[in-house]
Amino acid sequence: MKVKDILVNGIVRENPTFRLVLGMCPTLAVTTAAINGVAMGAAVIFVLAASNLVISLLRNFIPDKVRIPAFVVIIAAFVTIVGMLMEAFVPELFEALGLFIPLIVVNCIILARAESFASKNNPFYSLIDGIGMGLGFTIALTILGAIRELLGAGSIFGMPVFGQGFEPAVIMILPPGAFITLGTLLALLNKLDEKRQKQARQA
Repeated sequence: MKVKDILVNGIVRENPTFRLVLGMCPTLAVTTAAINGVAMGAAVIFVLAASNLVISLLRNFIPDKVRIPAFVVIIAAFVTIVGMLMEAFVPELFEALGLFIPLIVVNCIILARAESFASKNNPFYSLIDGIGMGLGFTIALTILGAIRELLGAGSIFGMPVFGQGFEPAVIMILPPGAFITLGTLLALLNKLDEKRQKQARQA
């Protein structure tokens, strides 16, 4: 098992958003702007990496009967830390992300990695897996947020891109815009996969 393979797995092969289609609530709700995607992704990276590390360290001491509740308590501790730090240092982003920060506790990406990877692998690899999965989630949310912000407000990271004559498609920063953007990206990725597999068979 190589560090590079674990990172690539989380970012590309098993990208939580584009491949596994996990964590859809925050993905669809907070990606009205690119900065929101980066902030939510950073919070998830920290929680994933830290909880994976601690769960791996404690995996031989946690009884099977209380495995999931123990995982939730560990994850909740790190989510609380993230929430307090964001509220103290970036209150605007904390307000923008709102309820979705505490809901990281029950994010299926984090629970899935705790159960499927951290509880079965050593602490170092578990830490790398958390970082890789978190980066994949962050990249996906940032792409979604950038597209929606560009088309819906004419800016990226708050910086105007188009001239004054640009008429934004307001629907893109509304809930339907999230579904349209995500669905389009998933369709494009599936099409590229199909084309690549076809070329591989022909070769």
